[in-house]
Amino acid sequence: MRWLIRILFIAIASQSDYATAQTPESDRLQNGFQNDVLPILKKYCLNCHGISKSEGALDLTGARSVEAVVANLAVWEIVQQRIEDGEMPPEESDLQPSNEEREFIVRWIQELRAREANRNAGDPGVVLAHRLSGAEFDNTIRDLTGVDIRPTKDFPVDPSNEAGFDNSGESLTMSPALLKKYLNATRLVADHAVLTPRGILFSPHPMVSETDRDKFCVQRIVSFYERHRVEYADYFFSLWKFRHRQQYGREKATLEEFARESQQSLKYLTILWETLHQPNAIGPGKELQAAWSMLPSDIAASDLAKESCQKLGKLVEEIRADLEVPIARLKVNGISEGSQPLILWWNQQVASSRRTFPGDGDDAALDQARHRFCQVFPSAFSISSRGHYSDGKLGAGVRLLSAGFHLMQGYFRDDQPLCELVLDEAQRTELDQHWQDLSFVTLAPIRQYKDFLFLERAEPPRFAGGAEFDFARPEDKDVTSPDKVSRLRHLYLLKAKENGASSAAIQAIEDYFDQMNQTFRWIEKATADAEPFHIDHFLDLAERAWRRPINGEEKADLIRFYRVLRTQESLSHEEAIRDSIASVLMSPYFSYRFDVAGRSSNVSRAEFEMRPLTDYELASRLSYFLWASMPDQELLSHAAAGDLHEPAVLAAQSRRMLKDKRIRGLATEFLGNWLEFRRFEEHNAVDRDRFPVFNSELRSAMFEEPVRFFVDLAEQNGSVLNLLTADYTFVNRMLASHYGIEAPELNGDRSGEHWIRLDKADKYGRGGLLPMSVFLTKNSPGLRTSPVKRGYWVVRRLLGEHIPAPPANVPELPEDEAKFGELTLSDLLARHRDHVACVGCHQRFDSMGLVFEGYGPIGERRQLDLGGRPVQTLATFPDGSEGDSIDDLKAYLRANRQDDFVNNFVRKLFVFALGRGLLLSDTQAIDNAKRVLAENQYRLGDVITSIVTSPQFVNKRVDSP
Repeated sequence: MRWLIRILFIAIASQSDYATAQTPESDRLQNGFQNDVLPILKKYCLNCHGISKSEGALDLTGARSVEAVVANLAVWEIVQQRIEDGEMPPEESDLQPSNEEREFIVRWIQELRAREANRNAGDPGVVLAHRLSGAEFDNTIRDLTGVDIRPTKDFPVDPSNEAGFDNSGESLTMSPALLKKYLNATRLVADHAVLTPRGILFSPHPMVSETDRDKFCVQRIVSFYERHRVEYADYFFSLWKFRHRQQYGREKATLEEFARESQQSLKYLTILWETLHQPNAIGPGKELQAAWSMLPSDIAASDLAKESCQKLGKLVEEIRADLEVPIARLKVNGISEGSQPLILWWNQQVASSRRTFPGDGDDAALDQARHRFCQVFPSAFSISSRGHYSDGKLGAGVRLLSAGFHLMQGYFRDDQPLCELVLDEAQRTELDQHWQDLSFVTLAPIRQYKDFLFLERAEPPRFAGGAEFDFARPEDKDVTSPDKVSRLRHLYLLKAKENGASSAAIQAIEDYFDQMNQTFRWIEKATADAEPFHIDHFLDLAERAWRRPINGEEKADLIRFYRVLRTQESLSHEEAIRDSIASVLMSPYFSYRFDVAGRSSNVSRAEFEMRPLTDYELASRLSYFLWASMPDQELLSHAAAGDLHEPAVLAAQSRRMLKDKRIRGLATEFLGNWLEFRRFEEHNAVDRDRFPVFNSELRSAMFEEPVRFFVDLAEQNGSVLNLLTADYTFVNRMLASHYGIEAPELNGDRSGEHWIRLDKADKYGRGGLLPMSVFLTKNSPGLRTSPVKRGYWVVRRLLGEHIPAPPANVPELPEDEAKFGELTLSDLLARHRDHVACVGCHQRFDSMGLVFEGYGPIGERRQLDLGGRPVQTLATFPDGSEGDSIDDLKAYLRANRQDDFVNNFVRKLFVFALGRGLLLSDTQAIDNAKRVLAENQYRLGDVITSIVTSPQFVNKRVDSP
């Protein structure tokens, strides 16, 4: 009986649904289709778009009912567009529908689309679970580790969906071969892990060898020294500006403000200011004050003041060099002068004397003044490199942070003046940690001690070569144990005393063994203490990698995996941590983007079911849309607070994210794929012999121009119309030279890393996207320009027109522009348009390509083509107006095609944001986004806010049970 009741219930529900579907609107559409649309199709369309003949691969014979049309609405949207443009039927057709017939079928299609759009408005659609694209993987690893490792640089190119983007589930599948590449990539990332006493860091390079570890730790310290380098001339010039601050209109400005503006140490600036104004100075201090008083007193002479400050700095260096007192080295009979205890003693004496002057006893007051001068101006603030000591003298070679041993590993810290005079407390702590990491990560003290043992036993004079020293061999694992270090210390000292070592030498030997033993014990304790920190840090890393909180069971599984690696696989702590990191990165929770399963009781009554995304899912969708990368801590904090789904919070976060440097991800992945320049840095179609100026640097600069343009647009919340009509662009030295632009501010930059915004670029024929060389070059065959490709790029990519593929039998134009003979490219295109099969499409874009003829195959301005003929840029645009320049094309697009551009831009951005193709049910959201744009001066931030607060963005479709 129950089954009968269920059948009746279903039947009643079906009848109810059917009755609901039979609205007056539905009746009107059905009657219109049967009575008017079908007769029009049969009369004017099916002869060319039927079973026997399908022009443009379009067969309309399947349109036998409204339901059949609904199933192929994308095709009918094209039909509507063609009829509106007067392209269907073509002009040469004998039968042409009346204006009333054209208007009716266009209106009927519009009404049908509107009905379908409204019926399912807000449908989130099906967004498939999919792996991170190569760019998303690289960016996520960068933001997770803090290092731009780019582990997918050798991966195959990700396929794109129909809209041209590679961030959708339809295109991002995982093959067995690709899975192996992902495994290798995660292993590579894990190899970059650095285990420090305080947690886990990541190095720019793998950390699998001693050399790798040394390089990382040493470079961190050297880079720190470089960032805090003291240039006397710069400090004196800052003090000169401070002295004359009233002339700058800043009489209330503090020395702290000047220090912050110049990124200098307030601590040392204060010391210098007090030194320059010390009363009753004598000796070198008085000489310095006299030179300081001679500096210009008018800020109009700032260039002269800067030059004088440079001389002042050289004066300080000369005075300080005259006050340098050499320190003799220790010598012990039977011990090499390059032995570690003796070298380290000498290093320490030199380091401790950098701010002292011992005096000569002739004039106590002058000696004191000289000492004060040395206190302020040390012989060095820090030592980044040393030559090795051999045969009683320093060698020519230099090694970073080296202690100066000959044929031995070892580092020596010499930066006391920097710590005392320049660094604040936080900076000193950072530097101390860097030196601790050097010992902990590299185990350099242990390697240094083993080198000491080897050379003292094997190399002349073999001071520790006797049988009594055989217990301390460098290859013994316990050679650094307390007992063996103490025993060796005793025997070494005993022999040194027997050989007549001085008290200073004895003290140096005692200090050496005591310091080494202390360091070994610290390493042992720090290693044991750090393991729990590393596990905690690893769990934090897993949580950030998975972009959501991990529950207790998941934490237990991760720790269990680590323990298995330690106990059953006998891996070291570091090896187990690396493998555990790799397992986290191989997890689908990291390498895939998908929404956690779940159902909401609040289900819509449409033909689909949906639920709101969780705030963590929403954080990831937002970050991968705007940054092509993982959520940052602020996004995750809002997710944890549970307020990210609120429209006001979403809007505020999107505005914040637009101003973040990671918005470059939107520029490269959205703009780059939409406008087809994403992989331009691999473009090799240019003939390098014909265009030798096109090198890797210029190619990279070409790629960078639209990226920087879009990033600036996002940061400034500018109008998206600027993409078409702006009179500014961005150039570096290489690109400015290519464009023939005089930019003196770029002349000193040889790296190409300095970029400027170039306003009024239209006087150079630049500004906005259209004349950017990346697009002009990408849409040229190599040895000539291509108005066809350039014009097609404008109408297809920028305006979103659908252009069918060309017929198979269309003749190709000559490949080399220099071999056109008497004909110009414009003449050849005119002949090309004589083909009946070509004229319809070419009339839509050839004219837009012809105005680019003033730009050569690599986007250079030109008057003559490669055959020496004057270029012809005059074109008749589709509205009948004429133009012969980029400015004319911009004016035409602004006047006639602005809505097409805005519509295409919004649709493309919507597709990219959702990671799926457009649905008819997206129509309302897209129309709303376009309305928001128009009402807010077309500002990028407003259309993005409209998209991220749309039902499609904040919800997920739920499959029916």
